[in-house]
Amino acid sequence: MMIYAQTLSVAFIWVFVIGISVWIVNLILLSVELHDVPGASLGISVVAIPVFLILASVLTYVFVGLQKENRRLSKTRKEG
Repeated sequence: MMIYAQTLSVAFIWVFVIGISVWIVNLILLSVELHDVPGASLGISVVAIPVFLILASVLTYVFVGLQKENRRLSKTRKEG
């Protein structure tokens, strides 16, 4: 049951991050199309996408690492 919850959590994390990234890219493209003056919001947007991707990657690594550790511990308990 725990593996399904972890898999679902990782899937939701990536859907969220991809959705935010697409939204930010669309905002940037709209800004360019409207000939808007680039400002701080553009800088924040350009920085936000890698930050969200790194955060999602770290959380995925943590969830996968926890899953592997749980498997290792359960295997060790069964053998010992």
